[in-house]
Amino acid sequence: MVGSPDNGSFRTLLELAPIDTLRYEGPAAPEGGSRVFGGQFLAQAICAAHRTLPNDDRSIHSLHAYFLRPGDVDQPTFYDVTAVRDGRSFSVREIRALQRDKELFKMTASFTLPTEGLLYTARPMHDVSGPEEIKYTHHEFCRDMGRSNEIEWDGGARPYEILYINPPSDERGIPIVDDQLMWIRIADTLTPEPIQHEAGLAYLSDSTLVDHVLLPHGMRWQDQNFDGTSLDHVMWFHQKTRSDQWLLFEQSVEWTGSGRGLATGRFYDQDGQLIASCAQEGLMRWRENV
Repeated sequence: MVGSPDNGSFRTLLELAPIDTLRYEGPAAPEGGSRVFGGQFLAQAICAAHRTLPNDDRSIHSLHAYFLRPGDVDQPTFYDVTAVRDGRSFSVREIRALQRDKELFKMTASFTLPTEGLLYTARPMHDVSGPEEIKYTHHEFCRDMGRSNEIEWDGGARPYEILYINPPSDERGIPIVDDQLMWIRIADTLTPEPIQHEAGLAYLSDSTLVDHVLLPHGMRWQDQNFDGTSLDHVMWFHQKTRSDQWLLFEQSVEWTGSGRGLATGRFYDQDGQLIASCAQEGLMRWRENV
């Protein structure tokens, strides 16, 4: 059984143990919560799929994932990979994450060879202060919200760092419809291998994204009666980057209704280049209705 990595060790989180050519065991979560972080499923599934590719030249360009059941951080997670297709330019893999033989997570990922093409970005990056000028961390934000002793994680355990540019206020009843903006990075020095940074981006993409679907309604995710969880996750990788360097993460709420909310996100490097896009739908319920 693979042991738990030290807190803050993202590279160790990616050290999957091979069981056979299409099955891998992932290290446990580097945090004290009871549930496996969704970003961990995404990152480890990408690494498992990448190991089955015909060569290392192919990089992930998209993934589509479903969170089916919560994962137990005290149990090993196994990743079963199915090689769907290997073409001249593209490879497709299906990945299942299991604990105690129960399927927790399912993802389809597509990898492609690098190629040149026409470049266009519809939404330029917001004009914001650089990370060296922002001092307000997500850890401090959670403490200021008064919930750090009541929630499983307050921003100090997972191996990433967040600097809030425009954190939502704790004042309930005030709708917030502006994009949420933050600088974010993996809190570890990664190797130059692209797979580590692709897995890092996927890990970061699950951070706070669905939390903000309550903001347009004047509510906050810190509400003790709110019971939300991620349902699915989609991501597109546009350009290579280093996920251990500061990236601007812009998050927008696109829609809420029927007990669900849809949020989208965009990653930009400090030169304003769009690096990746993502979308996530989450469940919006209150405990008295569950």
